[in-house]
Amino acid sequence: MSEIDDKPFPLVPLLGAGVLIAGVIALAAGPKLGYLPPIATAGTERVAHHVVVVETRSLRFTDRADGALVIDDVSRGTTAAVLPHGVNNGFIRGVLRGMARDRKLRAVGKAAPFTLTLFSDDALTLTDPSTGRNIELGSFGPTNKQSFADLLLTHRPTASAAAKFGKVDL
Repeated sequence: MSEIDDKPFPLVPLLGAGVLIAGVIALAAGPKLGYLPPIATAGTERVAHHVVVVETRSLRFTDRADGALVIDDVSRGTTAAVLPHGVNNGFIRGVLRGMARDRKLRAVGKAAPFTLTLFSDDALTLTDPSTGRNIELGSFGPTNKQSFADLLLTHRPTASAAAKFGKVDL
């Protein structure tokens, strides 16, 4: 038998570890239990600062057989844009891949439209109402944000965006 088997574990480090673990759990549960303020999110900040919706659009994204991405405005029954295959539209496709993955993990169908929303503080979000996932598009930089902003009704695409996206029927 070794010397370590005869000695009990020191009580002070054991109690210290227990207090540390209990403290971390208490801090993590604090906002949920109400004894700490809630964690600030973009949505809660908008409510606190009375930010309003300026424009919203329900969009359905579908791949065409030739590889193009067709963006339909569900509420108006029109095509918002067609992004041809091979054109530099990787950001939109990347965001949609992430949203599609989330839908697949939650066993949600592909048919439900996404909601693109512009707020009075110039924030732009893409929301999937079927999963509750919300992406703040401004956090990816102004160029990437603009690729989605061009799909809004009041934001007419620039000449470069029209060349990039093809015909846009707003």
